[in-house]
Amino acid sequence: MSSQIESRLEALGIVLPAAVAPAANYVPAVESRGYLYISGQIPMGPNGIEYVGKLGRELGLEEGRAAARLCAINILAQAKAALGDLERIGRVVKLVGFVNSDPEFGDQPKVVNGASDLMVEVLGDKGRHARSAVGVAALPFGVGVEVEAILEIA
Repeated sequence: MSSQIESRLEALGIVLPAAVAPAANYVPAVESRGYLYISGQIPMGPNGIEYVGKLGRELGLEEGRAAARLCAINILAQAKAALGDLERIGRVVKLVGFVNSDPEFGDQPKVVNGASDLMVEVLGDKGRHARSAVGVAALPFGVGVEVEAILEIA
C-alpha cells in the first residue's frame, strides 16, 4: 500500500528522482535533534541541470517558478533517501530560496512560490512553512534557483 504522500505525488504526475550526490565537500542531508536539514538543491532534472540563467534576463517568472518546483522535488528525493519514508516528515519548518537575479528583478518571492506551492500540494498542512526568498548575483552552475529546507521529523 502506498503512503498518502506517495499517492499525492502520483496524482500530480511526479516521480521522485534518485537523490543527487553532492557536488562538493558536504552531505546532502543531516539529521539532528528531530530535524532534517537538506542542503541546497538545484533544478536537476532527468536530463541534467535545467533552468540556467538569471531571472529577469534569460529566465522569466514562470521558468523561475518551474525551477523552484524542481528544486522542491529534489528536496523530497533527498528526504526520502535520508528518512526512508516520506511519511516521517512531520512538517516543513522552513525553506530558503536563492534566486539568481538580474539587478532589476524583484519577484524573488513569486519565484520561490514554485517550491512552497509544491510542498503544500504534496504534504498538505504539513507543507506550510516559514520562508526566505533571496536574490543573489550568482548560483552554482549558473542555475536560476536553489532551495534548501529544514524538515521536522515525525
